[in-house]
Amino acid sequence: MIGPNLRFRDAHVLIEFDHRESPSHHVARIWRSRSRQGGSFFSMAESCIELVFTRLPGFSAATLRGPVSKGGLIECPPDGEWLAVRFRLGTYLPQIATATLIDHQNVDLPMLPDNRFWLCGRAWEIPSYDNAEDFVARLAHAGVIARSDATDAAIEGDSVRMCRRSVQRHFRRVTGMTFSGYQQIERARHAAALLIGGSSVLDVTFDAGYFDQAHLTRSVRQLIGTTPARLLRERPQLSFSYKEKAA
Repeated sequence: MIGPNLRFRDAHVLIEFDHRESPSHHVARIWRSRSRQGGSFFSMAESCIELVFTRLPGFSAATLRGPVSKGGLIECPPDGEWLAVRFRLGTYLPQIATATLIDHQNVDLPMLPDNRFWLCGRAWEIPSYDNAEDFVARLAHAGVIARSDATDAAIEGDSVRMCRRSVQRHFRRVTGMTFSGYQQIERARHAAALLIGGSSVLDVTFDAGYFDQAHLTRSVRQLIGTTPARLLRERPQLSFSYKEKAA
């Protein structure tokens, strides 16, 4: 796992990441990356929506990505640059159901001249790493994005704000997944970070709250895309990782 506001630079790393926390109520992180060369990496299951801007030689794209319920091996092109707004869990697009974006049903947004793209009926300028919050504020003001407190209530176990059944229903409508599915993804990502960091399989089984090593292995294989033993032994390249927090 890469710590807050820390750059990862290593000669053997396929993709280099920078990221920072965001003060925005709608945003979890702003991240950017670049690839030195072509190759493959393990793309972990994800629980959040992202708006990702891609630049490759002779090509650019703006892509709306949804949550992903399974990990897998992904090919990465060489000489690529990416900038992404990772929205906070509970941020959604009223005009685009999150469930329609699940598992790589990405929406490639039309690109326009002069560093712009088309989203929800109007043109937007592609943001920079430093001014992304201003861009997000404009999205929120225009009603392109919104927030649901039901996700925070579910994560915090707050039965005062809403009844449990109502929380679960709203959580699924907003995030496109069940609350238990979200918990499984976050636990597997936490386990992967511990393994990459050098913790033993036995320690990770206990620390991440799995029943036994077999349970850990099944979960990590499905949600990270490889086995705990390989993560510990090879420390392979993973997709961008950090611990998610509620608003």
